[in-house]
Amino acid sequence: TMGWYVGFKLHLLCNEKGELVNFVLTRANVADRQESVIDTLTDKVFGKLYADKGYISQSLFGHLWDKGVHIVTGLRSNMKQRLMPLYDKIMLRKRSVIESINDMLKNVAQLVHSRHRSVHNFIMNLLAAMGAYCFFATKPEVNFDYDVPESNGQLVFWR
Repeated sequence: TMGWYVGFKLHLLCNEKGELVNFVLTRANVADRQESVIDTLTDKVFGKLYADKGYISQSLFGHLWDKGVHIVTGLRSNMKQRLMPLYDKIMLRKRSVIESINDMLKNVAQLVHSRHRSVHNFIMNLLAAMGAYCFFATKPEVNFDYDVPESNGQLVFWR
């Protein structure tokens, strides 16, 4: 059909314990790598940030590096292979934590709602779902059963 699409994106940042660190709500047509979104998400964040391959960019890496954030992403298949510390390779595999958080927000905290009658109702439902998630007894997390040599900073997962 021809018509409008009204949607939003919820950009989340979480730590290794499954706790929400920061979030940004944007229109659906806003790119994930837009500088204003990234600056808001990474405000007062330091350490390593693990993201998917969609965030590969020299300018983004340099911008975050200047703020004290080291972004770690996987390599695309057409990219030249580079050496990566084993710890970073393991942590990239643990990005499923953020996907599990999204699943819990949608299915357990009931973030998804088909029709909101007002913008205020939409915002209230969003904040209530994220607030409810913060009080969940069990959250998806990364278990550290060994001594981690490079864990001197804050670990953050991004979607």
